[in-house]
Amino acid sequence: MNRQLAGALTGRVTKWIVLVVWLLVAAGSATFAAKLADVQNNEASSWLPESAESTRAFEKLEPFQDPNAIPTLVVYERDGGLTEDDLAAIEEHAAEFAAMEGLAKAREGRAPSVVSPAIAEQVGFPAVSQDGTVAQTSVTFDLGSEGWNQMPDIADELRSIAELEGVEVYVAGAGGQAADSAEAFGGIDSTLLGATLSVVILILLFTYRSPILWILPIFSAIVALFVSQALIYFLARDAGLTVNGQSYAILTILVIGAGTDYALLLVARYREELRRHEDRHEAMAFALHRAAPALLASAATVALGMLCLLFAEMNSTAGLGPVAAIGVAVTFLVMVTLLPALLVITGRWIFWPRRPGYGSPEPTQTGIWAKVGRWIAPRPRQVWVVTSVVLAIACLGMLRLDTNGLSTEDSYTQEFQSVTGQQVLVDAGLVDQSNTVMVVGNAGSEEAITEALTGLDNVEPPKPAVTAGDVTFVEAAIGSDPASPEAFVTVERVRDAVHAVDGADALVGGNSAFFLDTRDAANRDNLVIIPIILLLVLLILVALLRSVLAPLILIATVVLSFGGAMGISALLFEYVFGFAGSDPGFPLFAFVFLVALGIDYNIFLMTRVREETMHFGTRKGALVALTSTGGVITSAGLVLAATFLVLGTIPVVFLAQLGVAVALGVILDTMIVRSVLVTAINMDLGGKIWWPSKLDREDHHLTVEEVRAPIETVH
Repeated sequence: MNRQLAGALTGRVTKWIVLVVWLLVAAGSATFAAKLADVQNNEASSWLPESAESTRAFEKLEPFQDPNAIPTLVVYERDGGLTEDDLAAIEEHAAEFAAMEGLAKAREGRAPSVVSPAIAEQVGFPAVSQDGTVAQTSVTFDLGSEGWNQMPDIADELRSIAELEGVEVYVAGAGGQAADSAEAFGGIDSTLLGATLSVVILILLFTYRSPILWILPIFSAIVALFVSQALIYFLARDAGLTVNGQSYAILTILVIGAGTDYALLLVARYREELRRHEDRHEAMAFALHRAAPALLASAATVALGMLCLLFAEMNSTAGLGPVAAIGVAVTFLVMVTLLPALLVITGRWIFWPRRPGYGSPEPTQTGIWAKVGRWIAPRPRQVWVVTSVVLAIACLGMLRLDTNGLSTEDSYTQEFQSVTGQQVLVDAGLVDQSNTVMVVGNAGSEEAITEALTGLDNVEPPKPAVTAGDVTFVEAAIGSDPASPEAFVTVERVRDAVHAVDGADALVGGNSAFFLDTRDAANRDNLVIIPIILLLVLLILVALLRSVLAPLILIATVVLSFGGAMGISALLFEYVFGFAGSDPGFPLFAFVFLVALGIDYNIFLMTRVREETMHFGTRKGALVALTSTGGVITSAGLVLAATFLVLGTIPVVFLAQLGVAVALGVILDTMIVRSVLVTAINMDLGGKIWWPSKLDREDHHLTVEEVRAPIETVH
């Protein structure tokens, strides 16, 4: 951003125009931002990769099953055994379930929507356990595309109908899981936003040591969030963009965290310039002129990195790309227009009680990061070698990272009814009849498909085949949790068996098939997208720093930081939090955020190093840059780490793990990689870091006097 444009945005008249424009935009966006939750698509089908076998099977199931059907189980348990009165009441409950609104209708001779113990024999449904302590009733609902959002109310109604004194009642199966998942993400807009803002405000109060300055960054971040949510709402409503609870949560965290980071860096540079310029408008023009390129490079890196997710097969992953990119782009625009206008309008008093007076000394010259830089200067090679070795050792923890997926029971950080009900069925020796393999094939092959399914391990006897037109459908329950490794093995076994049927062209779908295909697609996305992101970030750094060697080194440090963060996180997940494993998509999500956000801090540091190099040389410039940016980058890292940790308030293991890993990685980046490792490499290599550029031709080592001399920044 050139100085004329920066000055125009914060001029004596234009600052008010900028403020009014953003206030009008924010006011118009607020209404639509509030509607974003209404267009979320949390149906499992919205996550499916189009090429997956379960997707293709799902498309052929239309004649046999409502596309929006949600099979649900009502599980009854009484210690000591269900009484005759209990069983009679369960019969009556089944009739009441059949009268509920939203019940799916039977198709083409399919089994009834409600199965009671009395007709269990007809459909091969083991309604009561052998020991008589547990019974289950199956109910299938068709609530349209909004089924996921309506299932909590349906589950409450089922529990109300099924209430029996002395009997524990659980709503399980796919419907119970949908209800619990909706509950897990319930209130995410208000709860997550409130928790995030509270954490950020506390950190800003500590960083600024001002009771009022924090208001301006927070207000600007909220404006950015409202505008981002409104834009995403229209794309989700009118352009088919997939938005789910996961991407909704990440958007909130990303906008507040990144926005506060940008604000910290801009305010710090503005404070520097206020000490050099008597006119605050001139000070802001210089601050924007010098800070905006780094902010733009940072925002572009994150946004383009997120857009790389469009190469993902998973719809949910691909949908996050535009959601996050829009959030970052809007946040950047707000922070380089609205925030500067607010700062200039309020004047120096907003910094009270530590107002940066004209001509006052810069406090960072004697701060902790100046001392760290002076400690590194005499021994840079030893410092970066030892630091790299320590991070490499931390990477070894990745050997303990299990990304084969999580069972339903292990997917949440708190106990939900659907999980408890599922376990009750397993302990009682009952099969969850809502979890089936659904095989579709060519008409005429039903007998061969049925025979192929019969006798397979962990597969119940198939139900009678149904044929509609040129397609036949065979279904069989499997005796494992839908997302468990045992279920995946069973699906693979079923696929091998039915694919071998000549002329059947059989496809296998169902819940477990969906989860298996999701895992395989996530593994493929990890292998494809991670290299694309690394290449993209490298090209951005080459363009920004006009060097080849420096970007390669920065990429290597960020990858090393990512490995260290993942290694430590894996050990924490296993030995501290006791998580059973990780989602297959976790490494990709963690990589995207850690690399895109981690490279930010290197961008902020290295652009300042380059700026100071033109006046002091690389080694002295590295010392000056660390001293000038150390405090603000550390504060920015703490803000971002704290905001991502807020994801742990959502009782979903994936988000909790993502929050921990990103927070840990950001702390490593700001406290170790950027401040120690990169600075030590700069001081060791000197002007060679800019190869093939000849930016620093003198390339001399710092003398003791230069290291100890007062650190002055470029005016």
